[in-house]
Amino acid sequence: MTIADIKTTTEGKMDQSIAAFKSNLTKIRTGRASPALLDSLQVDYYGSLMPINQVANVSLLDSRTISIQPWEKGMGAKIEKAIRDSDLGLNPSSMGDLIRVPMPAMSEERRRELTKLVKGEGENAKIAIRNLRRDANESVKKLVKDKLASEDDHKRAEGDIQKTTDRHISEIDKLVAAKEVDIMAV
Repeated sequence: MTIADIKTTTEGKMDQSIAAFKSNLTKIRTGRASPALLDSLQVDYYGSLMPINQVANVSLLDSRTISIQPWEKGMGAKIEKAIRDSDLGLNPSSMGDLIRVPMPAMSEERRRELTKLVKGEGENAKIAIRNLRRDANESVKKLVKDKLASEDDHKRAEGDIQKTTDRHISEIDKLVAAKEVDIMAV
């Protein structure tokens, strides 16, 4: 493995960490409705657990209401139960075949709790990025030790890896700040 391979692999893994962080952010509820909020919920479908979006059509009725249209008649009650049993604090209501999930207004205290949660998720993502940096630097040191790269290459590679790390951490900071603004907006 060359230094260029190490840099490319590390950057790819850092991009994956940011993608995972973005995915985690979509699951944190803001005041607005989002179909992505229900992506993590599973419902019993003939003995196996399936995501809600694979047994029903999930869309928005308006900015504060999610609508769920089950593809089979018997799934409505199971979907409602899955939403009620989740820790999202949502209360679905049935209207014939359609299930409406209104987003309750959040209290100031709940908004602050969610911003702390977002900051914690951001910190976890930064830790993952830093661990990837450490692993990459160790791989470069191993190449120098095995005399496959020079000390100058080592210093240059460390600088490049640090720049990549800084860029990814600043992106995480921007995502955290944007999500906090989203949560605190009334």
